[in-house]
Amino acid sequence: MKERNVFHINGYLGLLIVLALFIVGGWMAFEGIMIPLAVIIIILAALAASSLTIISPNQSKVLTFFGRYIGTIREAGLYLTVPLTNKSTVSLRVRNFNSAILKVNDLQGNPVEIAAVIVFKVVDTSKALFSVEDYEQFVEIQSESAIRHVASEYAYDNFGDGEALTLRSNPTEVSNHLTEELQERLDVAGVKIIETRLTHLAYATEIASAMLQRQQSQAILSARKIIVEGAVSITEGAITRLANETDLELSDNQKLQLINNMMVSIINERGSQPVINTGKIES
Repeated sequence: MKERNVFHINGYLGLLIVLALFIVGGWMAFEGIMIPLAVIIIILAALAASSLTIISPNQSKVLTFFGRYIGTIREAGLYLTVPLTNKSTVSLRVRNFNSAILKVNDLQGNPVEIAAVIVFKVVDTSKALFSVEDYEQFVEIQSESAIRHVASEYAYDNFGDGEALTLRSNPTEVSNHLTEELQERLDVAGVKIIETRLTHLAYATEIASAMLQRQQSQAILSARKIIVEGAVSITEGAITRLANETDLELSDNQKLQLINNMMVSIINERGSQPVINTGKIES
């Protein structure tokens, strides 16, 4: 099943033809000239009039002739087409579908809640109408199925371990993957996926508190690492400057004591209390 164009002409021209046929047939019948031919002309005019159809912008008419698909008209306007056909309207407008919030297990087995918005439009009216039962419902069901599958292929977060793609850190890549998978599923329905975006992403309620604590702990550890690296760099620079810019020579024990004091004073969150060394008192 593939969409194709069907015979159609400008409806205003067709309307003039229909009126002309009615006038000619009516005149012949009134004058009693070739009555059988006049009846045939009037019947042809009536059939032609029944084929007049109006198409709104971004809509199409799918024509079937006694159960057989014969073609589609996509252009907006008034047209005269094949008579005795059934004309079904299929919208070509861009539409949104907001999925429900789904609970799925991510790659690590953690339950997460996820939802997405799907932007799509019909590009093949014959497939949309005849290849699936209800293409809008088909889009909804396949979208939720694809969201579940894609969510199970990524971890919610890697907590700084490795460079693997995650649902939280790489929403664009995940959305692109979802778009590709959905397009494969919906080709049979003649639907094109324009865009997909995640609209909701969170841990499931039963593990949200524990995962929040884990994220906070990871952030604290990362901050501590930065503080320690900075403290080491500051201490190293202080000792180097003392050695290069002064005549002060520090023993290994003094260097260790200086390093210890500076590391404690920099890393300590509560601040350090200064202690003045006044020397040893001899009695």
